[in-house]
Amino acid sequence: MAAKYSIMVHELIKEFRLEVICGPEGYLERKISDASVNRPGLQLTGFYEGFDSDRIQVLGGVEHNYLSQFSEAEQEAKFDALFAHDIPVLILSSESEALPICSKSAMKFGVPVLKAQEHASDLIAELSRSLNVHLGARTTMHGVLMEVYGEGILLIGDSGVGKSETAVELIKRGHRLVADDAVDIKRVSAKSLVGSAPELIRYFMELRGIGIVDVRRLFGMGAVKPTEKIDLIINLENWVDGKAYDRMGTEENYTTILDIAVPSLTVPVKPGRNLAVVIEVAAMNNRHKKMGHNAGKELEEKLYNSMLAELGEQK
Repeated sequence: MAAKYSIMVHELIKEFRLEVICGPEGYLERKISDASVNRPGLQLTGFYEGFDSDRIQVLGGVEHNYLSQFSEAEQEAKFDALFAHDIPVLILSSESEALPICSKSAMKFGVPVLKAQEHASDLIAELSRSLNVHLGARTTMHGVLMEVYGEGILLIGDSGVGKSETAVELIKRGHRLVADDAVDIKRVSAKSLVGSAPELIRYFMELRGIGIVDVRRLFGMGAVKPTEKIDLIINLENWVDGKAYDRMGTEENYTTILDIAVPSLTVPVKPGRNLAVVIEVAAMNNRHKKMGHNAGKELEEKLYNSMLAELGEQK
């Protein structure tokens, strides 16, 4: 069973600079474990079928105008029905005023009410983005994560194959280290993975024969980055004589992490190969592929058309 992560209300308040309108006892430690955000429009009319009470509820200007039409007794009944479902928190957007009866009802059921500075649509978008990062599925992989020409490159391979040494060469060439040895990976959307280093070993690197080095202090802040999206996985393996390696680049290979397929390559390692340069080219080529240009397929098509032309002339 997949682990379920959560974020506390006090973390949400700090991140979004929310004003506390109503803070019942223990509200700062209330947990939010659902990345979705809901505007309780239908619920305020009394329709609760299929209502997910684990979600953050956002009250916008439309909901405020709707509630303002009713007497205080009717407003209280509507708020009571909403708060009785034990929602984690109610956030009022900038265009929604704090109705006095709202705080009274919230205190009754122990639900915090907060006030945001953003409009409802902007607030929901930012909350969803943040919650996907905080609550997304995650795993840890052995490898090195680098940012190379704006592409997140995850280097994997057997211990001792040269991942860290290659990373140092890339750093010397102006690229940035995200994580060495252990990479924490989070699924932040249906298509995106973001990697970072565990807090304990962040920006440290192990080099056999030298030991542990602090990349941030040796090379400066410009040589490191806290997080990076994973765009390409490169598997470094010792060169095997006689093994057929891809020479055209027309094959589309993927590695699945947290149910997301990430483009991947296998790069053979042997003395004399400049892996840093190879990885730089792989990063640029991956960007070209995302833009719709595949040099291997283009050359293959040219060769095919050339053969067809020669056959036509022979006829």
